[in-house]
Amino acid sequence: MTGAGISRRHLFGAAGAGGMAVAAGAAGFGVGHASADPSPPRTQAFDFHGRHQAGITTPAQDRLHFAAFDVTTDSREQLIALLREWTDAARAMTRGRPVGAGEPTPYDAPPADTGEALGLPPSGLTLTFGFGPTLFQQDGGGDRFGLAARRPHALRRLPHFPADHLDPRRSDGDLCVQACADDPQVAVHAIRNLARIGFGTVAVRWAQLGFGRTSSTSTSQTTPRNLFGFKDGTANLKAEQARLLERFVWVQPGDDSRAEWLAGGSYLVARRINMHIETWDRASLDEQEHLVGRDRRHGAPLSGGSEHTAPDFTLQGSDGPLIPVDAHVRLAHPEQNDGVQILRRGYNFTDGSDALGRLDAGLFFIAFVRDVDRHYVPMQLKLSAHDGLMEYLQHTGSALFAVPPGIGPGEFVGQRLFTS
Repeated sequence: MTGAGISRRHLFGAAGAGGMAVAAGAAGFGVGHASADPSPPRTQAFDFHGRHQAGITTPAQDRLHFAAFDVTTDSREQLIALLREWTDAARAMTRGRPVGAGEPTPYDAPPADTGEALGLPPSGLTLTFGFGPTLFQQDGGGDRFGLAARRPHALRRLPHFPADHLDPRRSDGDLCVQACADDPQVAVHAIRNLARIGFGTVAVRWAQLGFGRTSSTSTSQTTPRNLFGFKDGTANLKAEQARLLERFVWVQPGDDSRAEWLAGGSYLVARRINMHIETWDRASLDEQEHLVGRDRRHGAPLSGGSEHTAPDFTLQGSDGPLIPVDAHVRLAHPEQNDGVQILRRGYNFTDGSDALGRLDAGLFFIAFVRDVDRHYVPMQLKLSAHDGLMEYLQHTGSALFAVPPGIGPGEFVGQRLFTS
């Protein structure tokens, strides 16, 4: 622990003792949203087409519905047909139009769209698609779709980090879809209709609803607060930082000789992190601030200044560094990680209560990185082993997906993987 003294978790540790020694999410642990931001107009629509997929550098919306799918067919043709159908549906829904708009609906057949978003505006909906390692090669080595030779070297199951307590029912998957919007009904409608289109070809493996963005992805957005009460994501990469995005987010030509189809895309890291809310609430403000490394009210580093002042890790107090050696801010800061930065896009979640009556709540951590092995794994290993916040967090789900580059008019998601 830090110089803050004896952990309150040890004083009140009977509830949730089985969740000890768990790690913070890389470069961010929090959940919440910034109510100070002006509400975006629900009529806002983001272009589905572009060099990169929407939903990565897009200003983070307030709601999330994330789903991972298992492919249930062994037919390459059926898989491609599904991706074509998903692309057509995504084009329509991101414009605020129903699936199958303009097509006649016979009364003796189910409608093409489930209907709960009829009359609702686009609400800033973005749909981001990713491919998991088992789409290319199954755990037993099988190559169902002739894609094994094109699997990116970095695309594999994430390592088991120290003190992970992963639920396989909340981990991995062949495909993923991230739906973000400023209306929860619009986001849920999108995933519902994609799952319906995929019936017989894919099945939902796991899904997560999220509310309240946990980071800012644009300089136009203020810093959100998390369920621990602290500002979170102050140093997150922003859409306006084009050079840093090219360096740390977008896969570049030549990065991987067998995955040139991924150039212009990225890697999506998903981690479900439960937060021990009740135990945290019994910790002193002094301990909380020392664990985070920032003051609670303003978000300033404990070394002084304001929220956006660069932390000074050399400043000493009477009991050691002003920012403790196990503070989250110190361990996650680019200065302590060879300059590495990541683009975080997580959301908070509350899924009721567990068997002991505690909130089943926390952070659904999402990050986009160019190189998983250099830009995520080393940082997470450090956090898992040394972050003082590990007492209050538990990682219960984990997944990695390759996110193809953007889609042009007339193309389908991941087309280069199957055709080039």
